[in-house]
Amino acid sequence: MIEYNKIYINGEWVAPSGEGTSHLVNPATEEVFATVPMSFPEDVDKAAQAARAAFIPWSQTPAVERKAYIDAICAKLKERKDEMASLISQEMGIPVHFALGIQVLGPISGLKIFGNLAETMDTVKEHEEGYITIKEPIGVCSFITPWNFPLFQVIAKVGPALAAGCTCILKPSEQTPLSTYIFAEVCDEVGLPAGVFNLLPGKGSMIGDELSSHPEVDLVSFTGSTEVGVDVAKSAAGTIKRVCQELGGKSAFIIAEDAPVEKATKYVVKDSMFNSGQMCVQLSRIFVHESQYEEALATAKKVSDRLVVGDPTSTDTFLGPLSSMHARESVTKMIDDALANGARLVAGGSDLPEGIDKGAYVRPTILGDVTNDMPIARNEIFGPVLCFISYKDEAEAIALANDTDFGLSSGVWAESKETQMRIARQLRAGQVKVNGPAFSFAAPFGGYKMSGNGREWGASGLVEYTEEKAILTGG
Repeated sequence: MIEYNKIYINGEWVAPSGEGTSHLVNPATEEVFATVPMSFPEDVDKAAQAARAAFIPWSQTPAVERKAYIDAICAKLKERKDEMASLISQEMGIPVHFALGIQVLGPISGLKIFGNLAETMDTVKEHEEGYITIKEPIGVCSFITPWNFPLFQVIAKVGPALAAGCTCILKPSEQTPLSTYIFAEVCDEVGLPAGVFNLLPGKGSMIGDELSSHPEVDLVSFTGSTEVGVDVAKSAAGTIKRVCQELGGKSAFIIAEDAPVEKATKYVVKDSMFNSGQMCVQLSRIFVHESQYEEALATAKKVSDRLVVGDPTSTDTFLGPLSSMHARESVTKMIDDALANGARLVAGGSDLPEGIDKGAYVRPTILGDVTNDMPIARNEIFGPVLCFISYKDEAEAIALANDTDFGLSSGVWAESKETQMRIARQLRAGQVKVNGPAFSFAAPFGGYKMSGNGREWGASGLVEYTEEKAILTGG
């Protein structure tokens, strides 16, 4: 049993202001394997005061020194990469071999990019009209991060904040806080000044409002559901602080009529089943030309049926369990409702996978004959479920793809560059994946419409944590 009983405020491990414990359940075994303490509103105030006191000296620390701290954090995190991968797998069910890459080493590489960007904060732009502009850190930042990419989303927020010269208060998801404890231990080990980074594990229902509304907090960044994002924005409005949000998605993938349908379908099925489909960027609505529709479904079934579902510690496993039994119940209900509404079950279904009798497992599921007005095509699933929708021509495909409240990610597979760019430019989403690229930690990431505001990762991610100041000179 892993047991933590302290929180991290002002460079010290201290007891929370109240009593309360969160029990972490391994979704593969349904057994409790770790406990962490709850934080309380009084702890938010202590962390905010510590972060405020640390802000001026940290913001005035030369950028080259901030980079050195970030580089040191990267090095120490790499030393504990296997430990973090194992913990994340136990917390949320992702196979360990996948966790090591996308959940640990990938984000560390992104943190390295932020370190390299720190010195851009020293840029002074002179304008011929007689003024100069500089960038300054926005101040104290609070972060509320999700369970599905625990370290990934922490680094997406804390990384640029540290590089810019901001101070940080982090509330990780109560389901997946263990890698953030390692992050805090590493910050302490490298000598990050007291108050620059503070860790408050606990429930959003207990401290989320305080993190969003506290007068000493200048920016709040939230990743999670759109519904909670609305509450965060309302809570932050009273103090006119900046709000950055990465929210829900219902992303579309268009297989163009000129595309190799088998190749494109193989890609999108494997890409969208990764992390057991628990991704806000999941390409969950696949649009296929009516002349290629049945071929795409046959390929999708073949690929889906071959994906190994099972033990997250096995290198053969592609899909582990969902994050919790509650998540399993939600996803399987959506599958059953879709079938009742006229969808065709091509592969998978709501039963437990063959050979598995416990755990939050869901079979990789392919649904055909889906129309864009069905609830399964409108609402985020957060599971290994893909909806295949047919279209008559390119204009209809684009219209259907954009007919959603969300706009986080999207994709297209087409042979000609002209078709790729023509479709990509018309998709109302913050990112478009063309012909199956890997995720880029240097590219801006964020949503249109109800998928949020602001951008994460790369140079655009750094800008979120800055203010631009104009200095006008009179001679």
